[in-house]
Amino acid sequence: MIVRQVLPSLAAGYRHTAGLKADGTVTAAGDNKYGQCNVDDWSGIVAVAAGNAHTGNAHTIGLRADGTVAAAGWNKHGQCEVSSWHDIVAVAAGWRRTIGLKADGTAVAAGRNQDGECEVGGWRNIIAAAAGDWHTAGLQSDGRVIAAGNNRYGQCGVSGWHSIVAVAAGYLHTAALEAVGTVVAAGRNKERQCEVSSWRGITAIAAGSHHTVGLKADGTVTATGWNKYGECEVSGWRDIVAVAAGCTHTVGLKADGTVVAAGSNEYGQCGVSGWYDIRLPFIG
Repeated sequence: MIVRQVLPSLAAGYRHTAGLKADGTVTAAGDNKYGQCNVDDWSGIVAVAAGNAHTGNAHTIGLRADGTVAAAGWNKHGQCEVSSWHDIVAVAAGWRRTIGLKADGTAVAAGRNQDGECEVGGWRNIIAAAAGDWHTAGLQSDGRVIAAGNNRYGQCGVSGWHSIVAVAAGYLHTAALEAVGTVVAAGRNKERQCEVSSWRGITAIAAGSHHTVGLKADGTVTATGWNKYGECEVSGWRDIVAVAAGCTHTVGLKADGTVVAAGSNEYGQCGVSGWYDIRLPFIG
């Protein structure tokens, strides 16, 4: 089977949120201690990603229409050293690292590799990627999933998955959307973040540090996992076309280009109610 990558226009990090506007510029809200929200001068962007973590700092990544990549924020491990990348068609950001997918189906990585999470150089036929804290998952064009990095909780135990059309990675878990609209998950389940087997009619997924979010075909949203800050309180959302999940917050893009949010707002990461004209999802 062949599936194509949806280029995300919303990204949720540890304590910040980034949104891609219809004109190719980017806006951000939340913690800016390391400049991760300094994206106002970006242009020609077609997708955004944000480094998430269960604790720590974060960075923001932007994919340009010309296949190059922009980065802002925490760079202690070289995760923002992507200026030399080219021919990139999709990006993902995890804790301390960045993943880029090239037009030829190969992958590149920058940043921390202590657990082998950047060992993606041998991957082939990759069309999408997701980066958790210490592991990376890649979706292959035949609908199968490959993973690298820390597997302490079985979060890399994805080799038996098939007919997958999207992947998401949290702190220590991995979720995948099946072509029939169901969801599978592997990894740490202490907060019930992997309890997705009953979901039906799902069209997109997102993974926060300890929670998992599913967008339904009717524009409503479901969530499971840690809800200490209300990050799973999304049942009242309507007309949603895309979702993103950070450490302790969840954001949703509405069909009219506005954004809603739930969860922790300690750093203003949910301060998105004034956003408008956020780019609707499209296939890259």
